[in-house]
Amino acid sequence: MSKIKIAIVGVGNCASALVQGICYYAKKTPHQAVGLMHWDLGGYRPQDIEVVAAFDIDARKVGQDLRRAIFAPPNCTTIFFPEVPAGGTVVAMGKILDGVSEHMQAYDPQRTFQPADLPQPQQADVIRMLRESGAQVLLNYLPVGSEQASRFYAECALEAGVALINNIPVFIASDPQWAERFTRKGLPIIGDDIKSQLGATITHRVLTDLFKKRGVALERTYQLNTGGNTDFLNMLNRSRVSSKKESKTEAVQAVAAHRLSAENIHIGPSDYVPWQKDNKVAFIRMEGRLFGDVPMNLELRLSVEDSPNSAGVAIDAIRCAKIALDRGLGGVLEGPSAYFCKHPPRQFDDDQAYRLIEAFIRGE
Repeated sequence: MSKIKIAIVGVGNCASALVQGICYYAKKTPHQAVGLMHWDLGGYRPQDIEVVAAFDIDARKVGQDLRRAIFAPPNCTTIFFPEVPAGGTVVAMGKILDGVSEHMQAYDPQRTFQPADLPQPQQADVIRMLRESGAQVLLNYLPVGSEQASRFYAECALEAGVALINNIPVFIASDPQWAERFTRKGLPIIGDDIKSQLGATITHRVLTDLFKKRGVALERTYQLNTGGNTDFLNMLNRSRVSSKKESKTEAVQAVAAHRLSAENIHIGPSDYVPWQKDNKVAFIRMEGRLFGDVPMNLELRLSVEDSPNSAGVAIDAIRCAKIALDRGLGGVLEGPSAYFCKHPPRQFDDDQAYRLIEAFIRGE
């Protein structure tokens, strides 16, 4: 099969894990490929993905070969494949807009974004770079709350004729107007807000669905998360997290037997713990009533490396976007969006979403 040429906006921890993973699995056989949902997806393997363009705003990354930029501060994810070869892709200066929260200036520079003092590209510049690179799929890895910047790059994708995977909780795929624009252009879009391979949201959803299927009345629940990467530091600015909270909450509400009132469900980012680095710890509590109206509760603690957990899904989303391009499909990819994302245009329970994604891969 031909290469899948991708462009990345935001060379942070998630991009680092994805690039490392592409190289890591290139050295594996199908039987050694632990941690993948699919080795072969529509005829494409992990090593068929090639990053041909990348954008960031940090002075330590802009102008660097991608293989060096993915390990530059403030990135702090696990390095599981340090021998990433040079690929010739140099990180270009991106458009800042609302991509950097002002409160980060109060923190250690090694843990925060340090914007490069360089001219920012105009839309025409980004469109030109996407076209010249041959990119087919654009991945949005901007910080949570980057509403203006996300829409800027979505516009660029539309004009450059590139598919979009929106990994963050800015509602583009789930906005009917944006979805229609991608449909008219014949370009696939997957979104919004990537759901980790085995993270807090998917675990919380599965347990909520289990309560429903086993006849347990869910009365109240919370999900509290802590982490030490730039995602959690960025989200200390609570004005940036309203869409994140909505996305995560709706992902759980969508599979509950009955919607919980706002006072009985709390899901969202909780706090920044610097020494956790890219490790995310989630605390989930669920209270309900069993047979005979007898009360019960469940508490769970989940600890995961946040960015590889995301990359385990992104590597499949990329290949789904490419086979959609191969098949001439445009607009929101319903099955992939439901399976890969927290806030798709249409929610399905996870069993249904799994059947939809498998049917999509088979071309049904």
